[in-house]
Amino acid sequence: MNEILIRSLTPSVLGILVRRGADFAAAEDAVQDALVEAVRVWRDDPPRDPKGWLITVAWRRFLDATRADTARRRREDLVDEEPAPGPAPAADDTLQLYFLCAHPSLTPSSAVALTLRAVGGLTTRQIAQAYLVPEATMAQRISRAKRTVSGVRFDRPGDVATVLRVLYLVFNEGYSGDVDLAAEAIRLTRQLAAAIDHPEVAGLLALMLLHHARRAARTAPDGSLVPLAEQDRGRWDTRAIAEGVVILQAALARDRLGEFQAQAAIAALHADAPTAGETDWVQIVEWYDELAGLTDNPVVRLNRAVAVGEADGPRAGLAALAAVDDSLPRHTAVAAYLHERDGDLKTAARLYVEAARKAPDLAERDHLTRQAARLNVRLSR
Repeated sequence: MNEILIRSLTPSVLGILVRRGADFAAAEDAVQDALVEAVRVWRDDPPRDPKGWLITVAWRRFLDATRADTARRRREDLVDEEPAPGPAPAADDTLQLYFLCAHPSLTPSSAVALTLRAVGGLTTRQIAQAYLVPEATMAQRISRAKRTVSGVRFDRPGDVATVLRVLYLVFNEGYSGDVDLAAEAIRLTRQLAAAIDHPEVAGLLALMLLHHARRAARTAPDGSLVPLAEQDRGRWDTRAIAEGVVILQAALARDRLGEFQAQAAIAALHADAPTAGETDWVQIVEWYDELAGLTDNPVVRLNRAVAVGEADGPRAGLAALAAVDDSLPRHTAVAAYLHERDGDLKTAARLYVEAARKAPDLAERDHLTRQAARLNVRLSR
């Protein structure tokens, strides 16, 4: 079974069921049942029209559940007859589904979680890891969100800012390598940019393109992480960088700065530097100051501390880091890097070991462990 194909079809299949009148929670359950059936039969007997197959099976599962439900009388209009067979509709309801999941009645965190589950195709466990909460807690949150949007009309849009946060989180989760949804997030953001004339939508698209342009250089052949300063910039996608810069410049010219535009400006400065040593860190710090004024995200202050350390020296960076909550993920890794830059290799090695224990994934843990080993070798000489 082609997992990429399944991921691309799942949102539109779910959207079609909701458009036909199925409540969101029941439709999502029916689509999941259809996916299980696809796993069972597609390997030996793949359908000519995968989307149509999924729609047909999911709709039948929904009808079966509806007929068995005590609320059958309230849904008689839905079960009177099954839609006539034929080619699957060509319309893509994915963006409409994003807006439904970003309904104003949901909190932003619930909207993001629900969209990642229903549209992005992430598992509850993956979403829980992204939020740093227990899986059971996230499962309850998603269930409540599904009940909240059940019965909401499919043509009522949600909050654009929430949709943008969803798309960016999907992009970042896709980039992690666990689930590759980066290209799908870019595709959806392009559609959103074509449908909505908003500088922050353009800013998000530019940010995605600028980050995605560096993808091939971010990991070594053995899968290990390659820090930005050590990446082979010849492997960066110059076409994607050029497109991202053009989109960003047009958005900034509208003088309605938002956080995604500011993040894209920082990414553009990194992309513009021929070498790591030629990076304009002073201007990057200025953009982080702009970004900090737009959002209260502590990760921004953490990244700003790194930029300050590059622009004004490691001790200035450590002073900026002291104002950041030390329980924040990657705080210890940043402290290790700045101490190494300051020449305190013993402290840096210890902090790299500590950071490795806190690392959110194996690739980062291995990278930090190698940094600690490298310094310990130098200290032993």
